[in-house]
Amino acid sequence: MRICAKAALAASLSLGLAACGGGAPATPKAADRKLDDLLVTTPAAQRDLDKATWNLPFGEPASLDPIKAFNYPENTVVANLCEGLTRLDPDYTVKPNLAEKVETKDQKTWVFTLRDDVRFWDGQPMTADDVVFSLRRHLDPKEGSYWASDQITGNMTSVEKTGDHEVTVTLKKPDATLNSYMATPIGVVVQRAQREKAGGKYGTPEGGVMCTGPYTFSAWQKGSSITMLRNDAYWDASRRARTKQVDLRFIVDPGAIASALETNAIDGSYDVPIDAVDRLSNSANGTLYLGKSLQLVAVISTGSGPLGDPAVRRALALATDREAIAATVFAGTAQVPRSLVPRGGWTYGDGVFGPAYDALPDTKKNLDEAKKLIAGADLGNATITVAYPSERQFYADILSEMSNAARELGLTIQPKGVPSAQYGAFFSDAKARAGYDGFMTTNYMDVPDPLAFLRTIAAEGGSQNFDGHSDPETQRLIEQAAGTLDETERAKIVAELQAKVTERMPWIPIVAPSVRLFLRKGITGVPASFVYLYYPWAADLGAA
Repeated sequence: MRICAKAALAASLSLGLAACGGGAPATPKAADRKLDDLLVTTPAAQRDLDKATWNLPFGEPASLDPIKAFNYPENTVVANLCEGLTRLDPDYTVKPNLAEKVETKDQKTWVFTLRDDVRFWDGQPMTADDVVFSLRRHLDPKEGSYWASDQITGNMTSVEKTGDHEVTVTLKKPDATLNSYMATPIGVVVQRAQREKAGGKYGTPEGGVMCTGPYTFSAWQKGSSITMLRNDAYWDASRRARTKQVDLRFIVDPGAIASALETNAIDGSYDVPIDAVDRLSNSANGTLYLGKSLQLVAVISTGSGPLGDPAVRRALALATDREAIAATVFAGTAQVPRSLVPRGGWTYGDGVFGPAYDALPDTKKNLDEAKKLIAGADLGNATITVAYPSERQFYADILSEMSNAARELGLTIQPKGVPSAQYGAFFSDAKARAGYDGFMTTNYMDVPDPLAFLRTIAAEGGSQNFDGHSDPETQRLIEQAAGTLDETERAKIVAELQAKVTERMPWIPIVAPSVRLFLRKGITGVPASFVYLYYPWAADLGAA
């Protein structure tokens, strides 16, 4: 699972499914599901709604402060309240948002021309000073941004107001991904005055936030719900929210989620539990759809034990029947990826990335080839200890299948369940990973750019480079791609990088899950793709 690198957040993640309501055909049973044409959105809403109740299956947010939004609960809420300089739309394109124009000549100096008609919920205008303050929060250690990293914010040398409606960001090294990251909390704008007034209560039920989004923060009943109200003065009238009030619940038990959805106690949810797929597919009270995702389930190597050998990792991938895992553990709602980048996880260079992806090694089980790979490997004691969140049965099911494959290779996988409350430390604390050769993750791409994701895993000092790999050629490709203006040429470089990372396989990719979304009958409109962490999905929710 994806856990903030700066906070040991609860790691109790169940995976999710995608649905839409209103006259759409029933979702096929798991065995009949087709994953070649995943949805981007659901049919547009036709009428407004007075109220909707939505579920956050990963639990209650820890904070509504955008710079602390680095996981499913927080992002799913904040995306409707606060906005970035750019916007990631359901089709994964990046559009101007609070910045009406973005310019760069060398991908090292970025000039953002701000809209002059944006107002915060209290009616005060958004200013260049608010934008500078918001971006600089990531550079201030006292603010404790979970998004602070060497690769993005650590690459910024300055954030300056260069006009009444202009802000310029200067980087140490060119970075082609910066514009995309301005659609994430890195580029979110908050009101400076309210942030400073709220002090230590900022982002809490008492302190709240002050933003510009299509919904306003209304109330937070700890342990029960968060209420968002439509911002009727929203600056973009064409994108005004369709639902007046959205109440967000925090049901985490898979059985309880399925029952609440089936009985319409809640109107919808992303990430519905896997074991509820068939049950909800046949529900007469709503519809279940599969959407285009950016998620990946994988085993991460810590660099120790037999799993520290790339040949062993590749052998385990080949010996494991990942197609069976996708069909059974994930009820036919996932695909086996050839890369750590899920298919379609890009918004440029499709003519390059598509063929390059198809040219990567096949994913079908091949025990003979797997045995050849480790014929000369030093397996040591041949025992591989892998951690997983103990509350999530699907991880145990995956490791059971991998254990069978390992035995055929003369290896032993020893799964060890770790309570979710402690599991977050695996992503932030090397001491927590001590004694483990690997750990499970349900991870995701922040933005649909293979360069952005691969460098977190393979770059020196990358935020998810957990095996400490360092390779001059990999580093050269990362930096060359980041500084390449032409998208086709950049795609060629990133495709070469992808091939190198796939061969080394620092993470063993298991499956790429589809987005799973359920909507009760009579409501529709929300995106089905994996944009709900940064896109104001609730604003599109309405009556069918």
